[in-house]
Amino acid sequence: MPACPALFISAPASGQGKTTITAGLARYHRRLGRRVRVFKTGPDFLDPMILAQASGAPVLSLDLWMVGEAACRTLLAQAAAEADLILIEGVMGLFDGAPSSADLATVFGVPVLAVISAKAMAQTFGAVAFGLAHFRPQVPFYGVLANRVGSPRHAQMLQEALPPSLRWCGHIGARDEIALPDRHLGLYQAAEIDDLDARLDHAADTLGETALAALPPPVDFGTPVPDIPPRLLDRKQIAIARDAAFSFIYPANVALLEALGARIAYFSPLADDALPDHTDALYLPGGYPELHAAALAANTRSAATIRAHAAAGKPVVAECGGMLYLLDQLTDTQGVGTPMLGLVPGQATMQKRFTALGMQQIDSLHGPMTGHTFHYSKLSTPLAPLRSATRPQGDAPGEAVYRAGSIVATYMHTYWPSNPAFAAALFHGEAF
Repeated sequence: MPACPALFISAPASGQGKTTITAGLARYHRRLGRRVRVFKTGPDFLDPMILAQASGAPVLSLDLWMVGEAACRTLLAQAAAEADLILIEGVMGLFDGAPSSADLATVFGVPVLAVISAKAMAQTFGAVAFGLAHFRPQVPFYGVLANRVGSPRHAQMLQEALPPSLRWCGHIGARDEIALPDRHLGLYQAAEIDDLDARLDHAADTLGETALAALPPPVDFGTPVPDIPPRLLDRKQIAIARDAAFSFIYPANVALLEALGARIAYFSPLADDALPDHTDALYLPGGYPELHAAALAANTRSAATIRAHAAAGKPVVAECGGMLYLLDQLTDTQGVGTPMLGLVPGQATMQKRFTALGMQQIDSLHGPMTGHTFHYSKLSTPLAPLRSATRPQGDAPGEAVYRAGSIVATYMHTYWPSNPAFAAALFHGEAF
C-alpha cells in the first residue's frame, strides 16, 4: 500500500487557530485537484463540519481511547488508499490530555506542524516553539507556523527567534476575514457562517504563499483491515434528526448503522417535518435546542409524530440536546422556561459555564461503549438511572443513562463503532 503525505496540525493551546489553518490547507490542496482527507483528534462535532466543507469529504474522529488504536490505524489506512493528502487537526495543546495529540502523532508517525498565535509575542515565540519541538523528542516534529502576526517586521522577529534546527513554515496575518466565529460550545456550525467559503478561500490563498504549499512527507499507515459487522439492523429504518438544533452526529456512527444493515432517513424538527414513513427507530442527537427552543415548542407536526412513535413503543435514542428536547421544560440562562415534548419527566436549566466535560464509557451486557460528555445544562428528573457511565481517569461518577418507556436518554455522546452489538441493541429497544 503506497504511503500518503500527512501532516498533524497542533498548537500550544486551544484558540491558536488550528481549525482555520487545517481548513485553509485542505481548501488550498483541494483547489489544486488533490483528494484531501481530514481527521479531527478527540471528540468534536463543530470543527469537523468546517473541515468537511473545506475538504469536500466527511471528517472522522481519531482518538486512541475512544476510537482505539487499531480502529484509528484502519481509518488512516483506508484514507491513505484513496487520498493525495491526509491532514489531522489536534485537540487543545499538543501535550494536553491522556492520550494527547502528541501520543497520536507519535503512534502513527505523522509529522507535527505547530500553529502558534504570535499576538502580543516576539522573541518568546522561539522559546515556545523550541519547547514544543523538544519536550518529548520522540514526537515527529515538522515545523512552526506563526498565526495572527501584526506586520512583516513582526514576522521577521519571530523567524529570527527560532533556533536554526526548527523549520519556519511561514506566517499568517491577523485578518478578520479569515477568523472563524465561536460561541459557548465552540465554533459556529458551518451552515451558520454565511461567508464560510470566502473565509476558507482567503485562508487558502494566504497559506499558498507559505512553505505549506508543498506536500508534507509521506507516511505509511499499512494495509487497511476492514471490520465488517453482522447485519444486526437489517432492513430497519432509523430516522435521524438533523438540522441547526440537532447536528452533533459522528459520521462514523451513521456509517456503522448502515454497515449493520439499517436504512437512514433524515428529518428536521426545526422545519417541523413529520417523522419519515416506516420509521422503526428514532435517533435525536445533540446540538443546540436551547437556541431554538421557541421554534421547537411551536412545531406541532414534528412533536405529534415523535410522541406517536414513542407511544407505539418504538425505540428512541436521545443524546444530550436530543434528551433536552424530550423533557417537560428547558430553561435558559435568563430563567425563561419553554415547554418541550414531555416524553421524559424532568427539566433542564442552561448554565453560563459547562457542567460536564470529558471522556466516559458505559458498561453493558455487550461490554463497554466509549464516548464523551460536554454540556452547559443541569438536569432535574425523578427517573432513577438505568446505568451510569464511568470515566477513564478518576473516580468521579459519569453521566446517567435513563429509560422512559421505549426511550433511552443520556447526556453522553456515544461512539457506536466501539461496540456495534450495544448500538444494535439500542435501536432494537432491547435490554443492554
